[in-house]
Amino acid sequence: MLLDLVDVFGARRLGGNPVAVVRDADALDDAAMIALTRWLGYTQVAFVVPPTDPAADLGLRFFYPDGELPFGGHPALAAAAAWLADGHTPAWPGTVVLQCGTGLVDVRIEGDGGRLAYQAPPLIRSGPLSSEERAESVRLTNINISAVVDAVQVVNKLPWRLLRLRSAADVLMADANARVPFVRANIGLLGPWAEGDPAADGAQWELRGLFANEGRVLLEDRVTSSLSAAVAQYLYHKGLEQGEFVIAQGRRVGAEGRTTISRADSDEDGADGGTRAIWISGAVAMVACGAALTPRRDASQVVESVTVPAV
Repeated sequence: MLLDLVDVFGARRLGGNPVAVVRDADALDDAAMIALTRWLGYTQVAFVVPPTDPAADLGLRFFYPDGELPFGGHPALAAAAAWLADGHTPAWPGTVVLQCGTGLVDVRIEGDGGRLAYQAPPLIRSGPLSSEERAESVRLTNINISAVVDAVQVVNKLPWRLLRLRSAADVLMADANARVPFVRANIGLLGPWAEGDPAADGAQWELRGLFANEGRVLLEDRVTSSLSAAVAQYLYHKGLEQGEFVIAQGRRVGAEGRTTISRADSDEDGADGGTRAIWISGAVAMVACGAALTPRRDASQVVESVTVPAV
């Protein structure tokens, strides 16, 4: 087994979301994958396994500290990047086909391969928040209620309470540092940048993704592509965006995340019964390649040692 570290959606090196990719991971059982994910300390880890579908280039399993997910946006791009960096060539030129829990997923190679894109999954559920949910989300994020333009739920991979605020400045001023009454608290804060504002640094929207840890403390993610994908669905549906746009995330936690959103010109390549395909793309950079993981005989003990190649 080999371990790769990948930086995804960064506007600068090490500015994005760090992801671990474990290659040749079919020797690990579920307990070992969860244990290694928790030890690494990342929000998600991608484990590369042999695909069972002949149409796929590689198989993937996605784990977060509490278990397995059917799909993960930034770990999917990280795994595709690691697979390409290892010298593989996709069967379909320009596209790496992944076999995930959700089925086959296309990862599009953009330019020289320094940028990758995946198609946003459709929303499972959407609609306005209840008055109680809206009030609670405002309280937990210490937002002035007058700054809230819209309050909705957007659910794809995870359930998100999304608050659209008047401006990017309102998003960045929010002081979210609270204990929450429940663990599954995922709150997104979204606000527009004024056209021409130099602080936007090329972005049209500012986004923050907040989630509760096991101690029910609200933490902030560096870059959250699943939230960006849900936001893209919301903004296109509301008519607030039409073409390509950029979402910035992570400024409050020292990151410089940039996610580029685009939509197909027609519904021909949509994945949901005629819906125009929405693509989530960003920079992908290899940080470390091929650290050797030596498995114990008991896979639940994860690894005996890690050997890092000299650089």
